[in-house]
Amino acid sequence: MPASPSSAAAPSRWVLVGYAAILLVLAALAAYHNTFRVPFLFDDTPSILDNPTIRHLGDLKDVLLPGAGYGITVSGRPMVNLSLALCYAMSGTHVSSYHTLNLLIHILAGLTLFGIVRRTLMEAGSREPGGALSASEVAPRSSLLPAPYSQLLRRDAAPLAFTVALLWILHPLQTEAVTYVIQRTESLMGLFFLLTFYCFIRAVSSPRPWPWRVLTVLACLGGVGTKEVAATAPLLVFLYDRTFVTGTFREAWRRRRWLHLSLAATWVPLALLVASTEWNRGGTAGFNVGVSPWAYWFTQFEAVARYLKQALWPHPLTFEYGTFWMGFWDAAPFALIVLPLAAATMVALLRWPVAGFLGAWFFAILAPTSVVPGTIQMIVEHRMYLPLAAVIAGAVVGLHAALSRLPKPAAAGVPPRRRFWAVLRRPLLPCLALALPLGLLTEQRNGLYGNDLALWRQTVAQSPASAIAQSSLGTALYLRNRLREAMHHYLISLHLNPNRALSHYNIALAYAALGHLPKAVAHYQESLRINPRFYPAHYQLGLALILMNRPQEALAQFAETVRLMPTMAEAHYEWGVALAKAGRLTEAVDQYQAALRLNPDFVDAECDLGAALYQLNRAPEAVACFQRALRAKPNLADAHFNLGLALARTGWTEQATAQYAEAVRLDPAKAMAQFNLGIALAQAGRVAEALGHLQKAVELEPAFAEAHYNLGVAFAKTSRLTEAVDQYQAALRLRPDYASAHYNLGHALLQLHRVTEARQHFEAALRIDPHFEPAREMLERLQTAPLDP
Repeated sequence: MPASPSSAAAPSRWVLVGYAAILLVLAALAAYHNTFRVPFLFDDTPSILDNPTIRHLGDLKDVLLPGAGYGITVSGRPMVNLSLALCYAMSGTHVSSYHTLNLLIHILAGLTLFGIVRRTLMEAGSREPGGALSASEVAPRSSLLPAPYSQLLRRDAAPLAFTVALLWILHPLQTEAVTYVIQRTESLMGLFFLLTFYCFIRAVSSPRPWPWRVLTVLACLGGVGTKEVAATAPLLVFLYDRTFVTGTFREAWRRRRWLHLSLAATWVPLALLVASTEWNRGGTAGFNVGVSPWAYWFTQFEAVARYLKQALWPHPLTFEYGTFWMGFWDAAPFALIVLPLAAATMVALLRWPVAGFLGAWFFAILAPTSVVPGTIQMIVEHRMYLPLAAVIAGAVVGLHAALSRLPKPAAAGVPPRRRFWAVLRRPLLPCLALALPLGLLTEQRNGLYGNDLALWRQTVAQSPASAIAQSSLGTALYLRNRLREAMHHYLISLHLNPNRALSHYNIALAYAALGHLPKAVAHYQESLRINPRFYPAHYQLGLALILMNRPQEALAQFAETVRLMPTMAEAHYEWGVALAKAGRLTEAVDQYQAALRLNPDFVDAECDLGAALYQLNRAPEAVACFQRALRAKPNLADAHFNLGLALARTGWTEQATAQYAEAVRLDPAKAMAQFNLGIALAQAGRVAEALGHLQKAVELEPAFAEAHYNLGVAFAKTSRLTEAVDQYQAALRLRPDYASAHYNLGHALLQLHRVTEARQHFEAALRIDPHFEPAREMLERLQTAPLDP
């Protein structure tokens, strides 16, 4: 039997949806193909490179509860930190996995937006006055759209949704949220936000709504665990229910009150996460961070106006706009743009609900970052990641509605010019034509991100009064070892904002690299005066104090670093190093072990732990440490040498000799390895081999008295007495109180029949060590010996 029209149409519709999805994925890959080589930028350093909580995916407590720190991006955002930990598990600190996941998030968000817009338009197009919305939903109000246009909208739902999603994916305003790694905070929150709406739409239309309702709440929970802006999702879902589903708030509440209450309940975990950052994101955002709310609010009029302008004309884009405060009259021109739009949104919510919903989406999602004062950035383009969807959807659907009023191409008497515009109506070629230039601009923007120095030079050119831009340009130069150029921009940054802790910190790093440690210490201390929770400054200050031979002060800094960031293995390690230098070996062992618990692959900590255990006469444990270190890095000469020492102390002399030999092979210039190998070979009776290594030790360390002495012993054993005498004398010039050297020199002189000189050295050995019995015996034997001439 021939298939019914409905059954025949369904497969073709899904095939077209599949093709649309594939095209969206390919478009995203084309625009972002060069994102994978973009280096870590700006806040990527503290949030990824210096973030110890992402290094061990197995410890979910640390991963999901990153420390509040000093306001780093991951603070109070467990889903972001978890995603970074997944990337770290895949590629460590190589950027590949981070950019891959960022792009995947963006693609999934674009596909979800496509699904939301398509289903919304189809349902809106199916609304007849008093007609059924789905198998279980009956619209209580009249249709939101005129009947002829409703039918056209339903027919064109997929092309319209494709156009909206394509322009949203390719818009260059999105590059900051996609290519700048840590701003997956915005894109990941956006994905969860969109999934919340998509699952809600499916819950409304599905004959089995409960699984979709559960997924709606879970998606919302994911959003609040990613960024605080997700707090607006429950409100916008309720507004969506009223606008596109039920028609009234009362009806939306009556039908789905428990779902809406469940979504609102996600504000509880959000409040707990915000509380974990001391309610102010480590002193960077909130009403208690020393920023006047009015001054901040006035700046947001310019921010919102700029966002709208960049959405409609994305050039030029700026990575950092700077920190600035505006008064009433400064903000007035921008307020004349923003306030009428906000008022129009309020009116539209009552009279034109669809337009009102789009306006509410735009303003509500921007509201948290526009209302809560911040101390760092006034305008940032990634905040437009979700609001941009409302701008594009409004423009595309609005253009479609305007073009739908044109006569059909085949209508009699229609001029060719109007017939041309009518042809453009259905495929929306005017909108699709924008995709290519938008994609090219995005590709170009990604290319700029690929060179951090070029990116910050451009940013400084656009925002020369931005302390952040000047400081970041300095950091790009610092990483290229152009220290004096870096210092120039760091000082400009400090002049622009003297109370910015990071500016003092960067200046301190540059001074330390230039060797001006006292100046570095002063700026580290000033950075900590401004922000006592800035743990990298505590850590670097400790390192500088160690170099200045002020270990007691360094101990306090490392202890504070560990208190603020207990999962930072490097801080535990350096604290252990400082304790060892202060002679507190038992405490040093505890810190080395803490570092290794946090990072089992920390080879330096393993080696230093072995050295401390060796000094505490715990040689078997030291052997185990050095063996673990060498399994991780077999070519560590110092570890082979230290393993040789520990093996020798446990009585494994042959194995110790082999380790000394390996240390010498790896690092022939290591004097102590040459020396110990020479001693071990001599003790094994291989004196001829020992001579070469002892001579090399003396050559490498001419002031090494013990090397001269043992070389003298080796020469004496091979009957090269004159050379032995020379080496003993060299040892005594370096160490006049070397009793054994006096004795052996006396013995060699005696064999050379220089009895008087020999007697003098035996007497010197006995003066230095009255209990040196071999010297006493030689003097007694010489009592009856004739004197040489």
